[in-house]
Amino acid sequence: MPDVTRARHGRPVHHWRRDVVELAALFTAVAVADAVANLIGHGPDGPALLVVSAVVLAATAVFHVWWSRRHTHAPPVSDTGARPTAETRPAGPSGQPAVCETGGVLWRMRTTVKDEPGSLAALCAALAERRVDILSLQTHPLAAGTVDEFLLRAPGPLTAAEITRAVALAGGTATWIERADAHDLVDVPTRVLGLAARTALDTAELPLALRQLLGRCTIRSLPGAPAGGGRGPQPVPVEGILEDTVMRLPAPEGGVLTVERPYLPFTPTEFARARALVELDGRLGPRIPDGHDVLTLPEGNDITVRRVDTGDLAAARAMHERCSPHTLGLRYHGPVGDADRYLNHLLSPRFGRTLAAQTASGKIVGLGHLLWDGDETEVALLIEDEWQRRGIGTELLGRLVALAAEAGCASVYAVTKASNTGMVAAMRGLGLPLDYQVEEGTLVITARLAPAPVSTAPRVQPPHLG
Repeated sequence: MPDVTRARHGRPVHHWRRDVVELAALFTAVAVADAVANLIGHGPDGPALLVVSAVVLAATAVFHVWWSRRHTHAPPVSDTGARPTAETRPAGPSGQPAVCETGGVLWRMRTTVKDEPGSLAALCAALAERRVDILSLQTHPLAAGTVDEFLLRAPGPLTAAEITRAVALAGGTATWIERADAHDLVDVPTRVLGLAARTALDTAELPLALRQLLGRCTIRSLPGAPAGGGRGPQPVPVEGILEDTVMRLPAPEGGVLTVERPYLPFTPTEFARARALVELDGRLGPRIPDGHDVLTLPEGNDITVRRVDTGDLAAARAMHERCSPHTLGLRYHGPVGDADRYLNHLLSPRFGRTLAAQTASGKIVGLGHLLWDGDETEVALLIEDEWQRRGIGTELLGRLVALAAEAGCASVYAVTKASNTGMVAAMRGLGLPLDYQVEEGTLVITARLAPAPVSTAPRVQPPHLG
């Protein structure tokens, strides 16, 4: 009987080597029997030949038994790629076998399949054949077809090109794939609720929440009345506009909020989520979390550091009036005529975060700005003349950089004059890798950060701002 085993998918697998051995043994036995019969019938040595034939047949039987035991019916792991059984794998917290982390790589993948029965099943089967685990799946229905978004764990040696090729052979089109991390293991409803809670507590969280919701994208907020004068952006309808890789939404404070993502079109589902988050922000109105720190300067003065917004415009304008033209020129890279053109924009939490250093009497003597500039982040400082070189600028800058790292920014940059030795010293004091670019007296210093993990959990009443 030929040896037949079954692979993982139930299909029979024939081991041809064993069949050949069995056939050879059978032919040998027949040949020996025929020779013995002829010799016994035509010669005088019949009994001796009968004994020899019995020995040969016994030897053949022994060899057959040895071969059968050596090659069992179980397929070898090296041939099938079979994983260890559930009994040999470590158990997870819920009693299910735990997925092995060694050599596994997390991937985020998006592909478009036909909207017909069996399309998704074929895609999953193609991934399973390459030992790729599907950790989560989202479907985005379109007018023609369906966009499926996967979180995958693949064997380490398997490349993105190999995964994409397998998906294409299974019917997937317009496939996009990139590395993922542990933060992507959070399911979408939990992530959206966490981002909504963060946005509810802080106006400045809206662009960060959108970026975490939609992935790698550029977000720009264009005010309805630009600070420098001139015409504002073309208004968009209340329901917003979705155009392939660009979405435009009415900004809560007026103007237009533009979200752009290279190469990867937005789906109607993503557009609806972003619109809901922006609507929530608009209904809650401007807000910043409470919290402040009291610092003691080397000479003994106490300074309070806290978040400020447009409600502190009058105190910030008064500080500008006390600053010398030289100090304002270093901050704004030239003559400053009307500070109101800048301050209302700079203090708005829609465009970033602002920290203020305030004396015990309530007078603001220093401002530090963290500004969302598309997919980049700018830091800027202004310290009143009488309070310079006391460590206030260094303190504000360190806290701003910590906020940028918490927001997941890869770098921050400062634009100033090459003669602004105070800003240069403050940036060097961060202890981070710095890049310098000088053009026509303007100095751009970029600090590369190591972004801290960003939690989606709501933060209530932080005890400090750092």
